Amino acid sequence: MAKRDYYEILEISKNASKDEVKKAYRKKAIQYHPDKNPDDKEAETKFKEAAEAYEVLSDDDKRARYDRYGHAGLGGAAGGGFGGDGMTMEDIFSHFGDIFGDAFGGFGGFGGFGGRGRSSQRARKGSNLRVKVKLNLSEIANGAEKKIRVNKYVVCDECTGSGARKGSSSSTCSTCRGAGQVTRVTSTLLGQMQTTTACPTCGGEGSVITEKCTKCHGEGIVKGEEVVKINIPAGVGEGMQLNVSGKGNAARRGGINGDLFVIIEEEKHPELVRDGNSLLYQLLISFPQAALGDTVEVPTVESKVKIKIDPGTQPGKILRLRGKGLPEVNGYGRGDLLVSVNVYVPEDLSKEERKTVEKMTESDSFQPKQKENSRNFFERMKGYFE
Repeated sequence: MAKRDYYEILEISKNASKDEVKKAYRKKAIQYHPDKNPDDKEAETKFKEAAEAYEVLSDDDKRARYDRYGHAGLGGAAGGGFGGDGMTMEDIFSHFGDIFGDAFGGFGGFGGFGGRGRSSQRARKGSNLRVKVKLNLSEIANGAEKKIRVNKYVVCDECTGSGARKGSSSSTCSTCRGAGQVTRVTSTLLGQMQTTTACPTCGGEGSVITEKCTKCHGEGIVKGEEVVKINIPAGVGEGMQLNVSGKGNAARRGGINGDLFVIIEEEKHPELVRDGNSLLYQLLISFPQAALGDTVEVPTVESKVKIKIDPGTQPGKILRLRGKGLPEVNGYGRGDLLVSVNVYVPEDLSKEERKTVEKMTESDSFQPKQKENSRNFFERMKGYFE
């Protein structure tokens, strides 16, 4: 099922400011919050859509990629795509502190919001990682599978991520009594204000380790490496970012892994130049080939193809090979190969060659003819690249 436009979801214009994005999300979050719409699947779907839209449009980098490439610029990697895909309800509620403020308590619950049996403890999340991957033109045209060795924090194999020494146990935190968070009530001009924050003693876990693992020193993670397989879709471009969900650093003591962001770098092709989804090639032919016509080979991404040079072909003529460019990253359509014909003029001529050329210039056929004015020429050239 095709995804809806993020601007349409939040009902804002494409030039909306960050404050307008935030205000629009707040309105949708209140309208479709699951606690206001119990057992309403449609409202829950719209609630998640709004959260995903806000996650992208509130981030300058993600918003720029979305504006340029659409949803394709945010998805396509193994394990969850480029952006908002795979968001859990815990992820969504974790944003509420930024939108509604901690004063409303917990995950931003307005009154009874946020109370549908969710754990009061906020799961830790490992930090995200970024790597760069170089692709040649063939890999960009066809898509590629890459295996990358990533140095990162991994789960400690001694304690399996618990942070506790084998045979030992954890005790309930005495400060929060296992809740993972503490609540403070203060009096203001508007009445009593309730603030809920993570417990400072256990860091929001609700329990305290009695004996720490000797390998990870109670952290539950150690430095290591992992070979990550990435499926890169065809048509990606320089600077495009893929998000491989859950392949970043492991989180302390059994939390949620961070994500791995893969940034695309294009290797320059020795003969072809990329212009969006089109490819440009400079073809150099001799004067006899231009005057008499010929069949020549030009390179494409995969191989060489033969094209016909008509007799009397003029320098600067553009030949279009449809469908020989790069595919759209979303899988619809393919660009063209534009061949610009140039005629080689010899720099050094022998006496015999010079005489031949001089004799040719005596013929009217070799006298230049102005076939079109400059304005028509530039209009014609402009049409090739639109």
